[in-house]
Amino acid sequence: MSTIQWFPGHMAKAKREAIEKLKLVDIVIELLDARIPYSSRNPMIDEIVGEKKRLVVLNKVDLADDKLTKEWVSYFKERSIDILTISAKDGKGLKQIQEKLKDMMSEKFEKLRAKGLKSRPIRLMILGIPNVGKSTLINRFIKKNKAVTGNKPGVTKGQQWLKLGTEFELLDTPGILWPKFEDESIGKKLALTGAIKDTILQLEDVSLFAIDFFARYYPESFKKSFGLTQENLDLPNAELLMYMTERMGLKDDYDKANEKIIFDIRSGKLGGYTLDHVSDMLLEEEDM
Repeated sequence: MSTIQWFPGHMAKAKREAIEKLKLVDIVIELLDARIPYSSRNPMIDEIVGEKKRLVVLNKVDLADDKLTKEWVSYFKERSIDILTISAKDGKGLKQIQEKLKDMMSEKFEKLRAKGLKSRPIRLMILGIPNVGKSTLINRFIKKNKAVTGNKPGVTKGQQWLKLGTEFELLDTPGILWPKFEDESIGKKLALTGAIKDTILQLEDVSLFAIDFFARYYPESFKKSFGLTQENLDLPNAELLMYMTERMGLKDDYDKANEKIIFDIRSGKLGGYTLDHVSDMLLEEEDM
């Protein structure tokens, strides 16, 4: 797609950095947006993480469709991947993460204790594409304590660690993995949730995608939020956009209408929604 750049240079660098630093940590937290659990995954994550312990965390569950979140949790569990759901913004699920991480390391620490060695803090790396809530999660982990950074003996000079209380240490690396969205629909899903800059895609393309998606999967909340009828929803997408623009009192200012539609959806005005469906993922896996 000529309209979308997927930053191959950035991705290669992020991948290289993540693999280099992987040997320093015990567990990788793969942070995903619960509204787009598939589209917000970096396609090279399995290759990067390899055999390292991994915890998948679906963030922003407060903005997602509860029913579909449960389906995604089952999807990961069926593949023997540890998974938790959180809302980092209001701190929901954070204690669960801490308990799960300790549980994942219990066997290793038990062996250390058997050898007469003391347990040490669990070392973490958080990986995720932009805007999945990594900074919010880290700030929640740190709470009000100022993040203490410093060099660790035996670690590459200048390597910074954040102390998360006494039980965890986070490798302070960018941890940004760029999405690869050669698939047009993935690009639009990333744009609609704000995972990529609004300048990368035409807002009208994103808005028309949103209209089509919500009219199909969330018709009641879509009608209620924009004062539409079922008859309106039966219109072709472009005509419906024109009607909605007029109804908003914006005459023919489609740019403003597109912005409003996207903003209202992003902010949760239409309620919880999930753009990725497990059923689509299963069909794709069958074709592979």
